[in-house]
Amino acid sequence: MVYCLLPITGRSERGVSSRALCRTPMVETIENRGLKMLNHIAVVGGSLAGLRTVEALRREGFEGRITVIGAEDELPYDRPPLSKQFLVDDWEEEKLALARNGVEELKADWMVGCAAESLDVEAKRLKLADGTHVEADAIVLGTGARPLRLPFGEGLEGVLALRNLADARRLRGAIANAPRVVVVGAGFIGMEVAASCRQKGLDVSVVESLPAPLIRGLGSRLGERVAKRHREEGIVFHLGVTIDGFEGEGQVTGVTLSGGETLPAELVIVGIGATPATEWLEGAGLEIDDGVLCDATGSTGHEGIYALGDCARWLNARYPERPRFEHWTSAVEQSNVVAQRIMHSETEAFAPVPYVWTDQFNLRIAIAGEIQEGDEMHVCLGSIEEDRFLALFGREGRLAAAVGFKRPRQLNGMRRKMAEGEGISFADAVAEHAES
Repeated sequence: MVYCLLPITGRSERGVSSRALCRTPMVETIENRGLKMLNHIAVVGGSLAGLRTVEALRREGFEGRITVIGAEDELPYDRPPLSKQFLVDDWEEEKLALARNGVEELKADWMVGCAAESLDVEAKRLKLADGTHVEADAIVLGTGARPLRLPFGEGLEGVLALRNLADARRLRGAIANAPRVVVVGAGFIGMEVAASCRQKGLDVSVVESLPAPLIRGLGSRLGERVAKRHREEGIVFHLGVTIDGFEGEGQVTGVTLSGGETLPAELVIVGIGATPATEWLEGAGLEIDDGVLCDATGSTGHEGIYALGDCARWLNARYPERPRFEHWTSAVEQSNVVAQRIMHSETEAFAPVPYVWTDQFNLRIAIAGEIQEGDEMHVCLGSIEEDRFLALFGREGRLAAAVGFKRPRQLNGMRRKMAEGEGISFADAVAEHAES
């Protein structure tokens, strides 16, 4: 275990503040009324959600001790560039740092390289991998998610996933010696990595079980438009098929598809999704179902225990199915809400409209809301063929989602309107962007 208090620098945040997106009724909390003064807060998870929680607590006036416990050996860094600039432009690792002015000014104890192994919710006590314990007056869980694995290929060299900086280091090294790459999974990470590998001059094939890439994020029509842009760069797609296994002994040499075809490859990158990193919480008494279940302010229902980011599922009045948003912006916005919940006797129920972005070749795509099969789509402010437009998605008469290809201002405007009260009707959104 390493304790560190080091100055590093990072980049400013992106997106709209949570205060601008949350105007739902107040949730009164009695948790902070009549309790002893908070002297020590522990944050489990030393990445984006953890850092932003510490920053938010200090902004809210907390002057006590904060301990941050992180399984990785790194201080907080930005993950989105790992699949893009870190691979394509050979970014130095210092550019990934998230703390704008270094972590020293936060006056927190950073315990990096030491994972939490269990939680006693009643005692608010954490057991760490080295056998030591940390007790606190409040504990925030932000352990993120881990990549899903295929049921074969374990231990085979050249089969990689991308979730953290250690993965990115291995991938950057492997790209230098692998002329042929197969990417398994055409979600955001898979498509970004495919674009980056192609920009580095590699032969790239993408395998996806669905009929188009990015269907869950963009829908089939826009997903196919992104695939067309990738094909223009020389990427080959194998859609509607699955992986039966890998070829090679010790080192991967190929990927066998469900139809019997084998794709030669010296490098395979698996990007088939992620699962919340909550296995260490088994037996703690928390309600866990594809993430730690929380109310609309991040409380787990156990006094002084909160969760946020990729490892948590919050109640959301806009989404009764209680989705788990694995988005950069979501982690940032939730950290503000959790800090307010901890520090004040009342806080607003958080009901955000999710936001995510992706950069692939010269495509800059941002998405607000959630697209579902059967949504009505209207394209305005350009055309799909031009790769510069705003697509609006309607469901039951309301604007359910918006996608901007190089239309950030208009996309953010639609996100704000979807988040106001009951949102905006689909007809009004279309009329607002009607071209003269």
